[in-house]
Amino acid sequence: MTVSDQAASPVAEPLRAKSGWVVALGVVYLIAGAVALSSVVMATVVSVFLVGIMMIVAGIAEVISALQVKSWGKFVLWLLLAALYIIAGILTFENPLLAAKLLTLLLGASLIASGIVKIVLAFNMKAGSSWGVVAFSGLITLLVGLVVVARWPVNSLYILGLFLAIDLVFSGVGWISIGLGLRPRSQEVMR
Repeated sequence: MTVSDQAASPVAEPLRAKSGWVVALGVVYLIAGAVALSSVVMATVVSVFLVGIMMIVAGIAEVISALQVKSWGKFVLWLLLAALYIIAGILTFENPLLAAKLLTLLLGASLIASGIVKIVLAFNMKAGSSWGVVAFSGLITLLVGLVVVARWPVNSLYILGLFLAIDLVFSGVGWISIGLGLRPRSQEVMR
């Protein structure tokens, strides 16, 4: 199914009127990606602070959940978990460089594990399927993870920001493509 086929579907019809906003969202993502690429160290710091904020928010949510638990033992466990999240979030703000190092190592290990799983899954796929694409994807993911871990902790200052910037750029291109695909073509209108 092409983009124009998807844009012609009834599901996409309510989005047609908003196609300009979808393109604008894509442009915002592209600008944010360009800003992040211009200073990957600052983007890394922002990424670490966002993780810290999310840990504190998760800790507060755990406190709220703990207050709704009826048994004393579970209440204490939920409260302990909440305290760990909140302390980890605060430590992220106290020492963002250490947090960036730990997050980079975790990212590298996750990429290595994900790559291995993709490769194993690819070789367990049926012969007629696109197992080669899955294996190639797994190999690339594994190699990126190995590069991240091999250069750790030196790359901790820039790798999270670089990944954030690349994600923002590709997301921006994707949203712009979707928004432009939602716009009616002049030939399609004439039919």
